[in-house]
Amino acid sequence: MSYLSINPWSGTRQAFPYQNAHDVDLALEQAQVAATGWALLSYCERGRYFHRLAEVLRKHQHKLAAMMTAEMGKRETEAVAEIIKSADACDYYAIKAEQLLADEIIQTDYEKSYVHYQPLGCVLGIMPWNFPVWQVMRFIAPTMMAGNVCLLKHAENVPQSAMLLQELINLAEFPPGTFQNLLIDNATTANLIADERCAGVSLTGSEQAGRSVAATAGKHLKKTVMELGGSDPFIVLADANLEKAITTAVKSRFLNAGQVCIAAKRFIVVDSIADTFVHRLTHACRELQCGDPAAAQTRLAPMAREDLASKLEQQVAVSVELGAQLLCGGKARPTPHGLHTLFPATILDKVAPGMPAFYQELFGPVVSIIRVANASEAIELANNSSFGLGASVWTSDEEKAIEMAEQLQAGSVFINSLVASDMRLPFGGVKQSGFGRELAGLGIREFTNAKTIVLN
Repeated sequence: MSYLSINPWSGTRQAFPYQNAHDVDLALEQAQVAATGWALLSYCERGRYFHRLAEVLRKHQHKLAAMMTAEMGKRETEAVAEIIKSADACDYYAIKAEQLLADEIIQTDYEKSYVHYQPLGCVLGIMPWNFPVWQVMRFIAPTMMAGNVCLLKHAENVPQSAMLLQELINLAEFPPGTFQNLLIDNATTANLIADERCAGVSLTGSEQAGRSVAATAGKHLKKTVMELGGSDPFIVLADANLEKAITTAVKSRFLNAGQVCIAAKRFIVVDSIADTFVHRLTHACRELQCGDPAAAQTRLAPMAREDLASKLEQQVAVSVELGAQLLCGGKARPTPHGLHTLFPATILDKVAPGMPAFYQELFGPVVSIIRVANASEAIELANNSSFGLGASVWTSDEEKAIEMAEQLQAGSVFINSLVASDMRLPFGGVKQSGFGRELAGLGIREFTNAKTIVLN
């Protein structure tokens, strides 16, 4: 078995063999040695490496973007934007880490008492394929600036993106062993997590992967952060700015061919404007040209893998059997090279609880329309989900929007705006969407020892 890179447009394949247990042991040894020296560096010294990495990412953005397009089908413009965002995150944490991890003075009866944040050591990142660069950078920038070293197990369909990232980090002249990419299978990964030299694990992936990794980490008492699936509600009330809401709906649902954990997935719309919203959204969806991700005119890229498109097609079909109305799309089409990865923009109207389009995550370009009578019913159905990653509320009533946001069971709620991960804000979910936080102050402290120090 091996990592297998398959171009979702052309079908070009390239295999990369797994590394063995001996390779992992050597990597852990090197990481353990590197961790001591890296932790002793000042924030300013660590920051110089990340500023240099930001420069390298910007310089090689088109090469890296082309690799992402070839491996998982991301449109070039989206790939470049992802790389620039990743470079910005490197600069941000290079500057802000010292402030975010500053000692926290606590007023007590003692002469002095404070919390001091210290790195844990070697942290493993298990990252997904849908954002091959951003997912890695949002993990390593705060984690390494906190003084930890990192190992990466990337998704098995993007090995070349992972290896190119390693090359670019090497170009930035990071000390040996501070960042290492590993091509390893699940069994070897489990052994790595169990190793006492591994201090923690950050996973972004499916619920199934989260349960497996969390079980292994829990058995060995390792700190974990889990960012799992999502089925984000996009609530539209009668007084919403429909033009802005629809424009944002299209961007949120169809960015990256809909393969985004925090994409709007369940569109919960009040009855009085539902027909208008659906009509205008359907018109916008039919204008999205599906095709070659490297072509400038393409507006909807192919899905990353045929099995993902097949699963999505089945979820749509079952939802229709249970009463949902298919307004457009719904079936994968072949590329000129024979891969069934072209999934047109799809709209399911009158989705209800019990349908896959309501209770499962539809990881692809499918809109689920759920009609409700009022805001109270919207909140009830939005929270009727095993997921709780992001949510958005669309209304001109700010007070009402804030009231609803506080009732929604989600890690993030955006009012009249696109739900997005932002390096300045904590990111993560509740319920089956995971636990812990990435980014910002909460995220950078996840893999630190919050040590209480008391002087009397």
